[in-house]
Amino acid sequence: MAPKNVFLVGPMGAGKSAVGRQLAKALHLEFIDSDEEIERRTGVDIPFIFEKEGETGFRKREARIIEDLTAQQGIVLATGGGAILDPSSRNWLGARGFVVYLQTSVDQQLERTRRGRERPLLDDPDPRGVLERLMQLRDPLYREIADLVVDTDGRKVTAVTRQIQDALVQDAGDGAPAGAT
Repeated sequence: MAPKNVFLVGPMGAGKSAVGRQLAKALHLEFIDSDEEIERRTGVDIPFIFEKEGETGFRKREARIIEDLTAQQGIVLATGGGAILDPSSRNWLGARGFVVYLQTSVDQQLERTRRGRERPLLDDPDPRGVLERLMQLRDPLYREIADLVVDTDGRKVTAVTRQIQDALVQDAGDGAPAGAT
């Protein structure tokens, strides 16, 4: 039995979008990336929003999008790395779906994000330091709402997707549909 919703949380470079697309296809659910949805609704990219409104303005937009998206049914949602900073967003994610924390090391994040230009928080002379600080702050918040923690370091998207599917089957077998609220 497929869950009503699966929400992927974790740091940038953890594989949320790649895993989310494959998981949605496997579960026959709609895939939504919250960052792409913000860009679609505003008509501008995230670096532009950061430039004009700062991180605070972006986080306000992100919280509204998370509230809207988590109210839908039958989706796999890949959230932005900082989506869990807002307490309301954490509540919506935790209450409205099965939350998977895609965990990855700072080394893996650096490898996966080094070519991208669309990550405003990494526009810094010390991206490793930034990622380490973000991990220290955010890791407890990811864990607070996670129904499942999956390490993605050095793993293929198919293996991570399979692990999540197996956990969803097990969760559904425990009495209630996976992700039921």
